Amino acid sequence: MYIHQSYCIAAQQNVLDDDINTLKDAVDKKLFATEPAYEGIPPGAIRRMGKAIRMGVGAALPLCKETTALNGIIIGSANGGMEDCIKFLNQIVQYEEGLLAPGNFVQSTSNAIAGQLGLITANKGYNITHVHLGLAFENALLDAMMQLNENPDKGYLLGGVDEISSFNYNIEDLAGTYKKESVSLKQLYETDSPGCVAGEGATMFVVNKNEVNAIAKVEAVYTLHSKDAEEVSNKLKEFLSNHLDELKKIDLFLSGENGDNRTLKFYTACEALLDSHTAIARFKHLCGEYPTAAAFGLWLSCQLLQTQEIPTHMLKNKPVKRPFRKILMYNNFKGNQHSFILVSIV
Repeated sequence: MYIHQSYCIAAQQNVLDDDINTLKDAVDKKLFATEPAYEGIPPGAIRRMGKAIRMGVGAALPLCKETTALNGIIIGSANGGMEDCIKFLNQIVQYEEGLLAPGNFVQSTSNAIAGQLGLITANKGYNITHVHLGLAFENALLDAMMQLNENPDKGYLLGGVDEISSFNYNIEDLAGTYKKESVSLKQLYETDSPGCVAGEGATMFVVNKNEVNAIAKVEAVYTLHSKDAEEVSNKLKEFLSNHLDELKKIDLFLSGENGDNRTLKFYTACEALLDSHTAIARFKHLCGEYPTAAAFGLWLSCQLLQTQEIPTHMLKNKPVKRPFRKILMYNNFKGNQHSFILVSIV
């Protein structure tokens, strides 16, 4: 499957800037996305949109304007418009189950992003949202690949969207997901403590089976559920043997390491399989941790393949510099959901 266009709304506006001091830091342990002006969304519609829908539609419309041949919309979102959902539930209590404004309910369903995009762009094709927590985007990615295998002449809009909602943040914070102490993103990977920094974002791609003018190729995707680092390492070894020729190597290992010392063992086990010439880079200090952060990682992979430059603050090691032709991204969500995505330059 080939990626032709991409668009990302994330916390950092200068993701590939080599100076870490220019990066936006977290506020109250939350790394909020920097939203654009949303010029393509009608004012009447944007007033009713929650943040997740706003970001999803705002990231997709620039691609939809440039590409008319989209036969479907495939979105991954673990929580959808959770903030609007809580507003609606609060209304039920406030108005004692009387007459409720339906806006918050309509905007809070998980498929609201894909639905709004279908309505705004008049796209009547395949329209689906995958809601699988930390594998929501990966399942959307697999769906897009299967759709293209059956319909090789078609093209799809693929995306991953999640927001920081106060309700979800509080629940996850009580569960110990986030760090108890405030941590600067500059020292995120040096903190030896449990928890991560909350993030959010929206990333969209135009994908099809046409190699011409593509910016990257998604060669393979694999997901698994496991709490055993050795099993994850063995699955990665099997994944690489199935999808890499003996003469081809991984040039860059893009790690979803997020500063949580409870999940570090998984990344260490996977990195042990790499040769000494493979560059290892991390990206969660750029976007924070959220269920569909793998979508940001895939977008970043496309950027790195195009520019062939990696900011020094992303690098975990200092390998011999060579062209990046193949990137392996490994993402881990809560030490239970794992994904491997192999991306290459066209």
